[in-house]
Amino acid sequence: MSEEIKVGVVGCGYWGPNLIRNFSGLPGCRLAAVCDVSRERLEHMSRLYAGVACFDNFDRFLKESGCDAVAIATPVYLHYKMACPALESGKHVFIEKPMASSSKECDALVELAAERSLTLMVGHTFLYSAPVRKIKEIVQAGTIGDIRYVSSRRLNLGLFQKDINVVWDLAPHDISIVNYIMDAAPTAVNCQGEAHVTQGIEDVSSLAMFFPGGRFAMIHSSWLDPKKVREMTVVGTKEMILYDDLEPLQKIKIYDQRVERPPHYDTYAEFTYSYHYGDMHAPRIDQVEPLRVECGHFLDCIRTGKRPLTDGRSGRDVVRVLEAASESLGRQGARVEV
Repeated sequence: MSEEIKVGVVGCGYWGPNLIRNFSGLPGCRLAAVCDVSRERLEHMSRLYAGVACFDNFDRFLKESGCDAVAIATPVYLHYKMACPALESGKHVFIEKPMASSSKECDALVELAAERSLTLMVGHTFLYSAPVRKIKEIVQAGTIGDIRYVSSRRLNLGLFQKDINVVWDLAPHDISIVNYIMDAAPTAVNCQGEAHVTQGIEDVSSLAMFFPGGRFAMIHSSWLDPKKVREMTVVGTKEMILYDDLEPLQKIKIYDQRVERPPHYDTYAEFTYSYHYGDMHAPRIDQVEPLRVECGHFLDCIRTGKRPLTDGRSGRDVVRVLEAASESLGRQGARVEV
């Protein structure tokens, strides 16, 4: 492959333009083509990015664009249908989250990419953000002790989806972060939710994830809250971390707080919990757009052949949790093995 990597982006709606903007500005990369069924969106992209080829037909895009790599930012039900022929045509593939509609489709894409020696990467953008990477670094250093549980809230009013529920829409962000921090996939989940606006499409949910060693995570997702919330708490045996992605500067705050059970006591009257209240500090974090880091990582993996941080296997792990959550929803919140 030449030094310059030619990238094409499929889907110019909500998220695709962000991918287009980043790929067009990265060194060693040329935005060669975009594809969308909307002529209006294509005309808008052609005005913003002169010289970029525009296609309203995906098959023609694959055959005529001359791209080395394809980034797919379309509705979930199209991910597999587009990624499969893209890989078969010898193109590296980047897929927005969630990777596909089922783990079976994910498995097929992982196998196909491996057979063709092609890079397959999934857009779990938060794993490329400085705050999440800092949390991972703190956890690995052991300063917060062993993780007891993680609690996450991702709430807002809208955007309502027509083809997937709020679990499939919002929870993949938090599932990918929790798996990354825990350095493991959950063994079981349970999920409860309700559809208030569109029948059959849950707009609020509560997902519980069970990990080896008694570790636990809770994810609350909603399209029906009046205030936008993006918070995650990591509770360790020694310290606790609060991550607020909407904070402009102090996105991570570390609290030297914990509760301890006394190791020895003779009578119940002597039994008392020990509470420790220490200081709070906020580590300095450099502000870099995670999507730019993610797109650059995709290009670097294509050049070097190294495994992406968010490869097809990690994308499949998230989809497996989503499948189990869907089964649990259908069984009124029953525990389901992943």
